[in-house]
This record gives sequence, C-alpha cells and structure tokens, in this order.
Amino acid sequence: FSLIDEGGNWQNGYLRLNDIFNLNLPAELVVLSACQTALGRDLKGEGMVGITRGFMYAGSPRLVASLWFVDDLGTSVLMSKFYQKILSENLSPVEAMRSAQLEMLASSEYNSPYYWAGFT
Repeated sequence: FSLIDEGGNWQNGYLRLNDIFNLNLPAELVVLSACQTALGRDLKGEGMVGITRGFMYAGSPRLVASLWFVDDLGTSVLMSKFYQKILSENLSPVEAMRSAQLEMLASSEYNSPYYWAGFT
C-alpha cells in the first residue's frame, strides 16, 4: 500500500475496487477505519457498490467501516479498545465493537457519538 518500494523507487501501491473484487480474501474480519469507508454508490441493477461490498465479495464475512468523517485521535482510541477486547477479552467482533463504543460513551473525553457511532 505504499507508493515507494524498499529501494526508494515509485510503485503502484493503490488498491482499487476492481483489485479488491478480484482478491481471494477469506479473512474473518476486515477493518476499514478511515473516513466514510461504509459508503458507496447506488447503481441501478447492482444496488450499493463500494469498498465494503468488494471485501465481502472477496470472501470476508465481517467488516468494520465508518459512515462519516471520523476524528483521527478518537478513532485510534476506539480501535485500540476494539482490538484489545477481541484479543485480550476474547469477545466476538460485534461484542467488542459494542463494548468499545459503550466505553467511549462513558468516557469524559470521547462521549460524543461523533467519535464512535459512525462505525458499523
């Protein structure tokens, strides 16, 4: 995913939607924590087409994606809590996200839904 290789030379590091649709990616979970990653375009006869659909088509049964522009620091806190709950507390991704979001809601710094509610 880098535009520069190990030797300092330019390379095509972009992962485009058509590349994702052609992947064989039976990953249990894909996390797209950047801004508006759950959005796509509604195409006649196709329905909603976007990066999330591409990863599902490639074989991933679960995705985490955002519905709006997200705060960088708030997202890093949420994702840290999310991964910790999966890895340390052995929660399912759904349970881990809910628990992490509730923890953010209870915090004094990130209690606004702006920081955590955009992730689905």
